[in-house]
Amino acid sequence: MNQEASNKTLPRLDESLLSHLPPFSRLDRRQIRSVLDLASSRRYHAGTHIFNEGDPADRFFMLLDGYVRVMRVTATGEQVTVLHIPCGQLLGIARALGRDTYPATAVTAAESIALSWPTRLWDSFVADYDGFATETYKTVGFRVGEMNNRIVEMATQQVEQRVANALLRLANQAGRKVEDGIEINFPITRQDLSELTATTLHTVSRLLSGWEKQGLVQSRRKRITVCDPHALVVLSQA
Repeated sequence: MNQEASNKTLPRLDESLLSHLPPFSRLDRRQIRSVLDLASSRRYHAGTHIFNEGDPADRFFMLLDGYVRVMRVTATGEQVTVLHIPCGQLLGIARALGRDTYPATAVTAAESIALSWPTRLWDSFVADYDGFATETYKTVGFRVGEMNNRIVEMATQQVEQRVANALLRLANQAGRKVEDGIEINFPITRQDLSELTATTLHTVSRLLSGWEKQGLVQSRRKRITVCDPHALVVLSQA
């Protein structure tokens, strides 16, 4: 696991950090303190690999701040972005999938902070903490549903629809209101967007340039702002 550039653990964390997050929201402060005392905390620079596909799944993580890009590598060596995970969610939960290795690679899309626990604690968390298992499997179900939707999009939609849908999803998951619209709140390049939508960099660049001229989006310095969400919804359903 690549933990470069942040070898010091962070200061002792307060129980309130976990009290509102679904896997731990039914715990009292004493229980949350017990969970935190078993965790390691770490800050990651943007572009850091938290774990890699195929590595032993020796830890699971809770993202407290930042965004993580989940990627797979195809048999021909192509990199495909399958998910973006916002803060407040678990990741690296191979145990919930019945696996002992990570099924994908997790790379920070922005500077991030995460807690982690040894995977050997997973079963005791499930047994001891009310709601941990049910909320975790809801997260797994949501992600499986999102990936299934992506598969349907690839099979049935034109490129323009797929790119519009991807931008709408990212704005919904990680958007912040700015003067010109909704900015995707982590660095994302046109190459990233092409990987996410299984199309070429040239096609994504052509679409974004056209949409910028129409006032639908703004794209600059690895930042994309959705200026007219309704117009993108219309494009995504065309």
